Amino acid sequence: MTAPIAQGFHSKAQLTAIGSYVPDDKITNADLEQWVETDNEWIVRRTGIELRHRAAADQTTSDLAIAAVQDLLRRFPAVDPSRIDGIIVATTTPDMPCPSVASIIQQAIGAERCLAVDVSAACAGFVTALQMANGLILSGAYRSVLVIGAETLTKITDYTDRSTCILFGDGAGAVLVEARDEGALLAANAVTDGSGGMQVYCHPNGKLVQNGREVYKWALSTVPDGVRGLLDQAGLSVGNLDWFVPHSANLRMIEAICERLGLPVEKALQSVVLNGNTSAATIPLALDAACREGRLQSGHLVALYGFGSGLTQSGMLLRWTI
Repeated sequence: MTAPIAQGFHSKAQLTAIGSYVPDDKITNADLEQWVETDNEWIVRRTGIELRHRAAADQTTSDLAIAAVQDLLRRFPAVDPSRIDGIIVATTTPDMPCPSVASIIQQAIGAERCLAVDVSAACAGFVTALQMANGLILSGAYRSVLVIGAETLTKITDYTDRSTCILFGDGAGAVLVEARDEGALLAANAVTDGSGGMQVYCHPNGKLVQNGREVYKWALSTVPDGVRGLLDQAGLSVGNLDWFVPHSANLRMIEAICERLGLPVEKALQSVVLNGNTSAATIPLALDAACREGRLQSGHLVALYGFGSGLTQSGMLLRWTI
């Protein structure tokens, strides 16, 4: 049911601007060969990852997020930061428990009167935050909401664990969601299986722990049906999709999900090969790379699907409007 619309407000939401940022420092497969017992061939064969970016010692998640928003503002000069009335940041690596990363961004960009909140939904966080932004706009109370996925996972990666240290990188992506007469969101879903939540978790020592085999099995057994469910809501099929944008955890996982969907892997946008797994940032990084390359264009039908620790999934089907 559509929420009532406050007087003077539009009824629906569209994505209107995008930006991204990755740190300059890089971790190559050759670097990892020096740190743990592994090699480039094994890493590429198992994950597809060739490169990751690493935040500097003095760079925080909010620094990366602010840089992504600044990139958005440079590329879309019509956006007035003072008129942004909501900031939602998806992250599992906040600078500190409080204040929120979102509130640090608010001050940095001059969003004068602004809701600011962080969302912890791991690799499903960005799509979860997009769903929240859409709901805020549908309520009629908000007109312009920044949604950001930002992570500094290298700061919580155990570089003595060869099974996980090859995976993770740092980065941030941001989109602006604004009220418009015509909406872009066609369908959304979310599901959580808390019984498997400890398959991916942050240990009391502060480092990431992951049962990669179980997460892989769970994703392959659930994500394809979740994507089909999105399409069913809109009366569409996999063949209608221009692009599928899953969480970029592992290139081989993306290939296997596409095979089970009956979708050509060439229709999957990913950021994992050159950025590693950046959790909440993988989907916006993939979207922005495709925008910069001219592959993702206004009017395209796009399915976003985040999944990860929790075990949580969030999906969204939309018409691209940037």
